[in-house]
Amino acid sequence: MTADISSDADGAVAGAHEEQWFGHPRGLLVLFFAEMWERFSFYGMRGLLVFYLTKHFLFDDATATGIYATYGAMVYLTPVIGGLIADRLLGFRRAVIFGAVLLCLGHLGMAYEGQAAEIVGGIVVRDDLGLQAFYLSIAFIIVGVGFLKPSISSIVGQLYSIDDPRRDAGFTLFYMGINVGATVAALTCGYLGETYGWAYGFGLAGLGMLSGLITFVRGQHLFADAGLPPNPRHLSSRSFGISREWLVYAGGLGGIVAVWLLVQHRELVGQLLSVTSAVAVGGLIWFSIQRCAPVERDRMLVVLLLTAVSVVFWSLFEQAGSTMNLFADRNVDREIYGTTIRASQLQFVNPAFIILLAPVMSALWLQLGNRHLEPSTPMKFAVAVLLVGAGFAALVVGAQSAGDSGRVALGYLVFAYFLHTLGELCLSPVGLSMVTRLSVPRVLGLMMGVWFLSSSVSHYVAGLIAAMASIEGGSQAASVDSLQVYSTTFLQVAEIAAVVALGVLVLTPVLKRRMHVES
Repeated sequence: MTADISSDADGAVAGAHEEQWFGHPRGLLVLFFAEMWERFSFYGMRGLLVFYLTKHFLFDDATATGIYATYGAMVYLTPVIGGLIADRLLGFRRAVIFGAVLLCLGHLGMAYEGQAAEIVGGIVVRDDLGLQAFYLSIAFIIVGVGFLKPSISSIVGQLYSIDDPRRDAGFTLFYMGINVGATVAALTCGYLGETYGWAYGFGLAGLGMLSGLITFVRGQHLFADAGLPPNPRHLSSRSFGISREWLVYAGGLGGIVAVWLLVQHRELVGQLLSVTSAVAVGGLIWFSIQRCAPVERDRMLVVLLLTAVSVVFWSLFEQAGSTMNLFADRNVDREIYGTTIRASQLQFVNPAFIILLAPVMSALWLQLGNRHLEPSTPMKFAVAVLLVGAGFAALVVGAQSAGDSGRVALGYLVFAYFLHTLGELCLSPVGLSMVTRLSVPRVLGLMMGVWFLSSSVSHYVAGLIAAMASIEGGSQAASVDSLQVYSTTFLQVAEIAAVVALGVLVLTPVLKRRMHVES
């Protein structure tokens, strides 16, 4: 099968190379592996972070999950700015490369752990240099993600025309690449970090990011015109004797200093998040009403509404890195055939399920689409929220059968991740496709940034939920006591998910009409 390079009326690049990969543009293969290694680095650190904070720095549960939530919120807040810069100045390719370089530096910086905290006279004494190195390293990671994350997804979208029926399937394959990296990272980085030392786990994550950078740079010739700067001449023009491109890079380094300070003051992050969300969403609503044709307006507003629904989904789903991670450590029987699995390694379950299920779901959407039976995007969102709630309900059932030991059978946690994974596959790759499909092309990078901004809000809300489940005494608390707290929290979030899913189902017919597409 061959395809010619062409641009449709909305500016998307269709058929970026004559050669195909599983019926898709071959450039998708490069993006698949580049994102795989980037996610290897991200999830390698994600699985270890809450344990690093509670066991190395001896933070209590509320503080550790708060830092984790702040990190997650900032990771998905910076793409709003990074997406806008890529849209207007750098182009998506340069933004990916610059972001990847910062990520390499940040992840390798995490390999410096300093002295472990100690309790002296009832007071926790921490290595200030090690703690500041940690904050600076995650600042590099946060800004790096801000440039890379919206840009690499936007390049995927530009490989297809707006009406290409392969779009959802292509994004699902791309999403599978993300989870290959996440699976391997959880098993390797988690094991090394908890067994041999945190520096080994974080250092391996940094090497993974370096592999992603090399893959992208060497394969970018397969993208044709996708991801190039919108105005190369303007980008190379000089101000104060320096090209605009290098001024952007200098601004990115300045942003690292600002983020380094912000991550140490979580209340400021919450305020910044609120202001940024209000300005971004308010501005896009105004743009949709005042500057868009009726069909464009309807599509933009549907994207914004479903993005709000995704906030609910991710607020619950992102308990995986905090509450569910600690729950696995304290209240799950992790012994299999005489071998006890590290709690951080259980982070591999979700991405492993995605690897198994993503091809199935991709084929399913194609088959249903060919028969005009594929569920609409709003319906997929409703099902996703319902499934994530069902996963927490499964943990509640497991808690009720734990007995006096306070230990839940591992199967309940695996089943919860299975349901969460099905929900994720109904929402996340479909959501990325929705943004690139329905957004007005001249603000695509910004809309992709807002999509990740929703994840930022979700992480912040997830931190509030995790605080509700914080255990007095942390790892020293009795298993039966911690189990009661987790069970109560999981039941509450399952109920919230059921109510939201029902609301989206009721609105689905209206939203489907406002999308102005066949499915």
